[in-house]
Amino acid sequence: MNKKVLSVLLSAVMSVSLLAGCSKTEETEETSKGGNYTAATTEDVKSALSDENAIVLDARMNDAYIGWAIDGAKRGGHIKGASDFSASWLDCEYDDKENLEGETREQVLTEAMENKDITEDKKVIVYDTNGEDATKVADYLSEKGVKDVSTYDANQWINDESLDMESYPNYQMLVPASVVNEISSGNIPEGFTKSKDVKIVDVRWGSNEESGYLEGHVPTAIHINTDSFEPPKKYVNDIEEWRLADDETLAKLLLENGITKDTCVIATSPEPMAASRFAVICKYMGVEDARVMNGGFVDWNKLGLELSKDEEKPEAATDFGVDYPANPDWIETLDQVKTDLKDTENFTLVDNRTWEEFIGEETGYSYHSIAGRIEGAVFGYAGKKDSSSVSYYRNIDKSMRNDDEIKAMWKECGIDTNKRLAFMCGSGWRAAEILWYAKVMGFENTTLYSDGWIAWSNEGNPYITGEPEK
Repeated sequence: MNKKVLSVLLSAVMSVSLLAGCSKTEETEETSKGGNYTAATTEDVKSALSDENAIVLDARMNDAYIGWAIDGAKRGGHIKGASDFSASWLDCEYDDKENLEGETREQVLTEAMENKDITEDKKVIVYDTNGEDATKVADYLSEKGVKDVSTYDANQWINDESLDMESYPNYQMLVPASVVNEISSGNIPEGFTKSKDVKIVDVRWGSNEESGYLEGHVPTAIHINTDSFEPPKKYVNDIEEWRLADDETLAKLLLENGITKDTCVIATSPEPMAASRFAVICKYMGVEDARVMNGGFVDWNKLGLELSKDEEKPEAATDFGVDYPANPDWIETLDQVKTDLKDTENFTLVDNRTWEEFIGEETGYSYHSIAGRIEGAVFGYAGKKDSSSVSYYRNIDKSMRNDDEIKAMWKECGIDTNKRLAFMCGSGWRAAEILWYAKVMGFENTTLYSDGWIAWSNEGNPYITGEPEK
């Protein structure tokens, strides 16, 4: 990971907006009050779910779609068969000019419509639970030329337990900003964790002063400097790299911050990539309950939640509670990858870099000069232009992209999810976030090749360039 770029990403303190709304409670055929749209019935939704010329969209926050019962909903998850198009995407913080892919909000949203096959001739039913979000999305789709749009009060579906709801298998691994806020206030939701010790951490590059931590972080969060788990060091040919530290160093870091196997760790950061990187390390070492706040600080700011400028001091622990690493399968070494690549029947190395990095046109890093890829690795997407981007795996609000779309993307790449998958990138950052999403989706037979392309190439291992044969 380019530390300069990461520092800029992680220190950004973003604008604030607030979503609010009230719920509709009765099913009706009348026109919705919030806009000129017919209010769909439950039977309309059922019919649309089985109609190839119709699509049902969830306009709520991503957290609700993936499985959390929030905002007063009796059940979490989404209507089975529905896709997502959150009203939050329309006005969440996003800089049209200063972003890693150089894309405007309108370009990102247009691509989202294409990915969900939302076209002008489709019948679209948009649902929410607050009586506002669905109308916002319906307005947007109508402006884009979609002619047949209606809205639906999903409380009717959610409150009827005979109707199917669907959640991601491990959705709890991504925690809503609203839930993290409750926890930071001392109110741990019932059933959230078995742990008696919950710690929120803020993961960014640099000291408390230079990282942006003191400019604003989730209240009670302890700062974790990324250099503490990935220290700069000169390796082969006296080249400086940032590789994952050895197990003893990682254990020392966790204990110094009061983290043991029994701690529930919630990793936060303005940038989900950094939080995911640390959460993967926690799981690898043996922390039983490690999680990531979904979407970085985007939802936090949108909900109008306060950031703290207080410097939190951790209380050290003395005993991690288990031999470490307790879960070595979470992280793959370079030598393990060499062995696994020989087992083509059961293993796939997924290269999560840009296409230009994959075919050897670019290195992706200012401090690395070798371009190419590991022979046998399969392209698996990350970002379009930048080595700090994972835009193919995120929505515009930095939340996790729809799992069906991720699976379709992998299928297009020829990635067989029945095999053991090891995700890699340049140095483990992009791949760590993608691994986390894979675990959320229920793909347990997955791992991170942490040292990535940089370590592989710097150590003089063979590599190839050019586009793969079809």
